[in-house]
Amino acid sequence: MVEQVTWVDRMRTKVVLKNDVGRAALAEFVGTLVLVLVITSVCAQNVLPKAGSANALIGVNIGVACGIAFGIALSQRISGGHINPAVTLAFLVLGAIKPIKALAYMIAQVLGAFVGAAITYFLYVDAINVFDAGTRRVEGVKATAHIFASYPGAHLGWFGGLFDQILGTAIFVIIVVHTVDRRNHYPIWVRPFIMGLGFLMIGTAMAFNAGYPLNPARDFGPRLFTLLWGWGSKAFTFNELGWFWIPIFGPLVGGVLGGLLYNFALGFHTPADGSEYELVTTHELKPISEK
Repeated sequence: MVEQVTWVDRMRTKVVLKNDVGRAALAEFVGTLVLVLVITSVCAQNVLPKAGSANALIGVNIGVACGIAFGIALSQRISGGHINPAVTLAFLVLGAIKPIKALAYMIAQVLGAFVGAAITYFLYVDAINVFDAGTRRVEGVKATAHIFASYPGAHLGWFGGLFDQILGTAIFVIIVVHTVDRRNHYPIWVRPFIMGLGFLMIGTAMAFNAGYPLNPARDFGPRLFTLLWGWGSKAFTFNELGWFWIPIFGPLVGGVLGGLLYNFALGFHTPADGSEYELVTTHELKPISEK
């Protein structure tokens, strides 16, 4: 029986990227695009309705977690599904990726984030126009810039913001490195959803200060879009240049710290063979006085 060759099969042989870096960068672009499209769209649904939010905060957190999970799932078989420069830098420091490839990943991630934000804008442009009457604002009750990029709460100083971004990203990268560590035997199909669930946990615990971007591409790409598309330089000069660099620098530091901390505290001590340890299956408790 002769196997039928479809037009998709013929097209694949013509357009498939032969270069490994190019294939991986394209996957990172698509994965980050999906991530940011979902996150910014969820934020738009939370900000724009006049009669109250269409999503409660838990809905926003769930939507963000789904964006993380499916962005990673789409790209992990080709590129590893980093979709975050902080994750890429952590793996670079850990020796799991080469510098040229890491640079290609980061560029693709920022571009994907920019395009994801642009798609959200055109999806919700009519609602944005109704909400702000066509005047794009970064601050005030009619502000819409925070649909796309992060802005700190009024209570947050630069030190608190930096610590927030370092800590949150370190926790996330610990989850990522733990999940992809072969010694922990997670099936490849379940890894994106473990990471998404981890991000949901972080969001429910750490969203109050600045919305937990924890991803330089996710913040910088959409912020650049708002600079170019009507919100102006205030997107970068907000708080007298005291904010925009924090969700870039903080996650890069936090990602490296998280990767190193996982290895020194857990990874180096995890046995390759799971048979060395057994789960305790009994719940029997004995009195302290019993010998």
